Amino acid sequence: MNGKINIIKLSVGSESVESLTEWQAGRRAQMGRDYSLHITRMWPRREAEVFNGGSMYWVIKGFIQARQKIIGFEEVIGDDGIRRCGIMLAPELIRTTVVKRRPFQGWRYLTPEDAPNDLPKGRKSDDELPKELEIALADLGLR
Repeated sequence: MNGKINIIKLSVGSESVESLTEWQAGRRAQMGRDYSLHITRMWPRREAEVFNGGSMYWVIKGFIQARQKIIGFEEVIGDDGIRRCGIMLAPELIRTTVVKRRPFQGWRYLTPEDAPNDLPKGRKSDDELPKELEIALADLGLR
């Protein structure tokens, strides 16, 4: 099997990791699934590398703040008859160090070397800094 690669995606409409968590939990309940499903137009060409331990890194309000393990892919045919890729995600969002990211369309690959580190379980930020200060430091490239 090939190496590992991640995917990075903007979480449009999310205000925080908590709001993304709540929205996904509602969708899982609505769809009767025990995993989250993110539907996208393009199927990853590097599917084997993504499936080899990759994660979906979420950009919320201009900053990478969390990730979810990618557990599979499924074909989704829309009401318009167009084939799409359903990226199957483990339900747990894992908080990461906060890293500024410019807006982009769709999704992109993210190498493990460029991916932010996970925070220890139970921590919502790198340290006890107020969220606004943490984001300001990241904005300056100091986080």
